Amino acid sequence: MSATPPRTIHDFPGGVHPEENKHQSIQTPIAIPPLPARLVLPLNQHSGAPAQALVNVGDQVLKGQVLAKASGFVSAPVHAPTSGTITAIEMHPVPHWSGLEESCLILQPDGKDQWCELSPVADYTTAEQEDLVQRIHDAGVVGLGGAGFPAAVKMSSRKASKIHTLVVNGAECEPYITADDMLMRERAEQLVSGIEILQHMLSPEQVLIGIENNKPEAIAAMEKACAGKERIEVCTIPTKYPSGDAQRLIWLLTGKEVPSDARSVDIGILCYNVGTIVAVHDAIIHGRPLISRITTLSGSALARPGNVEVLIGTPAEHLLVFAGIKDNEFHTLIQGGPMMGHTLETTAVPVSKTSNCFIAGTEQEFPAAPPAQACIRCGLCADACPVELLPQQLHWYSKAQNHDQLQHHNLFDCIECGACSYVCPSAIPLVQYYRASKDEIRAQKAKSEKAERSRVRFEQRQARLEAAAAEKEARRIANAEKARKVKEAKAAAAKESPDGDKPAKTAEVDPVAAALERAKAKKAARAAGTEAPAKPAKPQLSPKQKELKIQLSMSKAQLKKSERALGQAEEDSEDAAKLNDNIAMLKQQVETLQKEFDSQADAAPQPAENKTSEEKPAKAKKPELSADEKKRKIELAMAKAAMKKTERALAAALESNNEDTEQLKQKLAEQKQALELLEQSAPPAKPKKTALSDEEKKRKIELAMKKAAVKKAERALAAAEEAGSDHIETLRQTLEDKRRELTESESAEA
Repeated sequence: MSATPPRTIHDFPGGVHPEENKHQSIQTPIAIPPLPARLVLPLNQHSGAPAQALVNVGDQVLKGQVLAKASGFVSAPVHAPTSGTITAIEMHPVPHWSGLEESCLILQPDGKDQWCELSPVADYTTAEQEDLVQRIHDAGVVGLGGAGFPAAVKMSSRKASKIHTLVVNGAECEPYITADDMLMRERAEQLVSGIEILQHMLSPEQVLIGIENNKPEAIAAMEKACAGKERIEVCTIPTKYPSGDAQRLIWLLTGKEVPSDARSVDIGILCYNVGTIVAVHDAIIHGRPLISRITTLSGSALARPGNVEVLIGTPAEHLLVFAGIKDNEFHTLIQGGPMMGHTLETTAVPVSKTSNCFIAGTEQEFPAAPPAQACIRCGLCADACPVELLPQQLHWYSKAQNHDQLQHHNLFDCIECGACSYVCPSAIPLVQYYRASKDEIRAQKAKSEKAERSRVRFEQRQARLEAAAAEKEARRIANAEKARKVKEAKAAAAKESPDGDKPAKTAEVDPVAAALERAKAKKAARAAGTEAPAKPAKPQLSPKQKELKIQLSMSKAQLKKSERALGQAEEDSEDAAKLNDNIAMLKQQVETLQKEFDSQADAAPQPAENKTSEEKPAKAKKPELSADEKKRKIELAMAKAAMKKTERALAAALESNNEDTEQLKQKLAEQKQALELLEQSAPPAKPKKTALSDEEKKRKIELAMKKAAVKKAERALAAAEEAGSDHIETLRQTLEDKRRELTESESAEA
């Protein structure tokens, strides 16, 4: 390195100097414990959403294989630490503050330790930055200092502003923990290689490696490894807790403060732990995912404290046995340091990516906390706070659950370092109050956001329904207005026509009153002993009259339909003109049919009047028709009706000089020919029904059920389209699937 003046170190307020207890675990090199009988791999070993399992029970996996993929932007995959078999996917205790169980993959090693195929980067200097970031993400690299934030996400979340400073966190201020110290001593070359990869990716103007002055061997190793490296500076900082906090370290090295509502990347500074950078080196240079980490094993209950490179998922009890646990003295197991760590309820918890230390303490080393006393307002907590908060007020508001005041006093700026609890003479567990209040505020915020999203969806749905109703009402009003105008026009035309052209209306008679009068007359006649005169017999219609009557009814119905369509059509439109022409033609057709029917009625003989029911001849019993004969008669009637319909269409086309006249003539000729063939054909012999087998009955039932399912899906889709539902596409896809299944069944049946 080029000679540069010593860097100015900016001291931060507050802080404490707890007993370090680091010498116990730095007497031996980093060791590798034996392979455990099983590995427990939590799906959530990082900040953010838990990973999603890709394997099933019984699957054989290789070392480095992806077992669970990231399930969100802030998430990280999980890889197999060794080769073996997935024996279970179950809930298991994990090293967490809550002490609750989480979903874990249970891997039984096969002892072969066989790697999957790896893909290292041959020359990262020629690789695209996005590709390198993706490789770091795929390797599952997270912050190994304890936070567990995905390393690739931290790179990707920076703003457009350039990263001008890369801070390498080697402070390791927490008592007992020496994992970073031993890593810098023994693997300085890999650490510098990882720094150079980040320099290529981020192009910072300077790289500052912060190490506390109580680690002289690590400082010497890093200075030797960085000799001759451009823009990399090893900075020695005073030993004071919590100098290893990222924001405190940034202040110490640069004198810049990260705003409370921002992150370090927002001011152009990126901070990584030394273990994280070595993991980046392994991911890019060797293509290896994060499947192991260096963990400190310390405490007075261990005969052989030290640091081990341990596979992720190794149970803590396996490591304690390796370090020589003294069962008669063992009292407390702590993950992390005594300041920010937490007590574990069981030794069955596995090593996770954030497990930097396990402390097996005796009862004398970690005695039970004394009962909390009342606050004496000494102010020592405020003096020790490195963030310059007011711990007393935060404590009172936490007890009162006054969340508004907690946020007003910047509760979320608290880094939970434990300095206030350490100096409190009343032994108040202040950090526990702050942590619980933060969780409550987050839960309430999530609940409020969920309620707000529900409210927005409800209002949007109501708006859609109201818009649809308004549109429907507008169409109804418009149609009613058109119908009113048509009715007024008809009334005006009727008034202008001569009286003789309009038949006189008969007086309206109440049918109910008339029926009552007839009943009274019959009753009076029976009381007087006289019989009511027989009703005159209805005139019998000839076949010709019946046919004319049917045609007349159909023409009148078509006329009414056309008049209604005219009422709904736009005035002076092309459709209205066509409808007017059609109405005129239909009126003429009705008039012609009425005259022909009346002439036939006059010529028909009238039945004798005063004939009683006894004089009627007995009706001849109609012969019973077979099913085939009934079917033939129906087909014959349908063919005749179709021919009549074509005749009417042809007459209308001739009247309006339509271009479809020739086609209609051809169609009518074909229908007449088909009708003649039907009339000449003899009824087919009745086929003998054969009994269906159970399999045929089952197929017919399944076919009927699929037809019913298609109709049900059609009704559901129609209802969804009318209501403007959000599930229209899903229902449409369901309908297509049902139709396809029905078509396949019908083809198989045929």
